Amino acid sequence: MGDYDHAIHVSWSLCAFLLLDWRVRRLIINADDFGFTTGVNRAIVEAHVRGIVTSSTLMATGRAFDDALVLSKTVPRLSIGCHIVLIDGEPVLDAAQLPSLASSQSGAPRFSDSLKSFAARAFTRRLSAAEIEAETTAQIRRLQTAGISVSHVDSHKHVHLFPSVLQPVLRAARACGIRAIRNPFGPRRPLRSGELLRRPSMWTRYAEVKILRNFSGRFRENAESEGFRTPDGTLGIEVTGTLDTTLFRAIAKVIPAGTWEFVCHPGYNDDQLRSAKTRLRESREIELRVLTMPEARDILSQQAIELISYRELTGS
Repeated sequence: MGDYDHAIHVSWSLCAFLLLDWRVRRLIINADDFGFTTGVNRAIVEAHVRGIVTSSTLMATGRAFDDALVLSKTVPRLSIGCHIVLIDGEPVLDAAQLPSLASSQSGAPRFSDSLKSFAARAFTRRLSAAEIEAETTAQIRRLQTAGISVSHVDSHKHVHLFPSVLQPVLRAARACGIRAIRNPFGPRRPLRSGELLRRPSMWTRYAEVKILRNFSGRFRENAESEGFRTPDGTLGIEVTGTLDTTLFRAIAKVIPAGTWEFVCHPGYNDDQLRSAKTRLRESREIELRVLTMPEARDILSQQAIELISYRELTGS
């Protein structure tokens, strides 16, 4: 083979490789709220061992944090990150150290429960970046001190999508040696129009998510400039609380090329969950059934979707 023919052969091989890579679709399936309740913990482990969950994020101040630590030792292949809580929960630090974020209620420090109030303060920069960084660091360090190799971070209610929250979260994660973060923005077409039309209950959620996509470009720029790896985006946000087998199949059919994250919330609706402050109760058991059904892997395989975890995303 002459030099010219060799060059042509190499060029065609490279084109074929790039075309193949362009078509590849990878999916991280991340279960949020590890540490929330013992029933949620048990469901996450089951969804990993018997199902398709590859990663999870642990709440540093969840009521079942210690139980989650014990269970984490039984699932070494589960990639575990930190579920940063800055709203609707309790901080690691004292309220006196977080005047813009938390207050004391009956002697116990607590974040605001209102996402609208948090968003308003984030937009008007009334949240202290130093406090966010300090609390985020404290939450990550609590996991690391307990022996968790933290693979990535995300945030409760996806509040790190706000630029004024993202920057201090990135600084804290970077200082703790973490290099991966959830990209909380979905694709332009998370579902086909027919699925949305059949489910009016999802219209408001879809509209809200679509508006928030305006922050997606800035998010990627900030994450990349700080050296963070992120998926191309997150799926499942619009269907939180309504996920069923039909929606799972519908989402699998429209996942774009690239690496994406599917966020889920499996759990058991036991007494502990029923007494907790959350709107996701019965839906967690439905999600668990979807994530562990025998055909779940087949659905993904039929769409040529490869399951990976955050560890594989970062090469750790």
